Amino acid sequence: MAALGHEVIARESSLPDVAQITAIERPDVAMVIVREGTAKALELIDRIVHEAACPVIAVLDVQDRGFIQEAAKRGIFAYIAGGEDPEEMQSAIDIVLQRFAEYHDLEGAFARRAVTERAKGILMERHDLDEQAAFAMLRDEARRSNRKLVDIAESVVSVRALLPGPPSDPGDRSATPG
Repeated sequence: MAALGHEVIARESSLPDVAQITAIERPDVAMVIVREGTAKALELIDRIVHEAACPVIAVLDVQDRGFIQEAAKRGIFAYIAGGEDPEEMQSAIDIVLQRFAEYHDLEGAFARRAVTERAKGILMERHDLDEQAAFAMLRDEARRSNRKLVDIAESVVSVRALLPGPPSDPGDRSATPG
């Protein structure tokens, strides 16, 4: 790895240490050398993926199709058999970094969409609007204030507790003493 121009954070760490090291160091990629495909190795890969928030490449001594499928379910982005070919290693790193960036772009898009949907729901409830009118309200405010629509949506969601309750139905007599 160092010969390819990459900084190596830790060598010959036990798999539990790798999870902790990656959580602290925040590397671009975690390379995990797995001597055998065991349930313990899968559990530790799972920890690394979730604690490190970086893509994981598994370097396997043997090609174990079942292990690779399980590791993929747990979030590894690639695997390399053997790990002796520097060009193969660099190609895997390049592909993994690109896919991880795409993954984060999608994750961000989903988060922005969720905030916008929540803001529309709040406006629909509070102003008795349909979905199109609520979206138009967000869009118009974004244009008027020269801000991004998602920023307006985040503001609506964050001040929801400060807004008055939804309009009451004049025909609803359940709240009136009688």
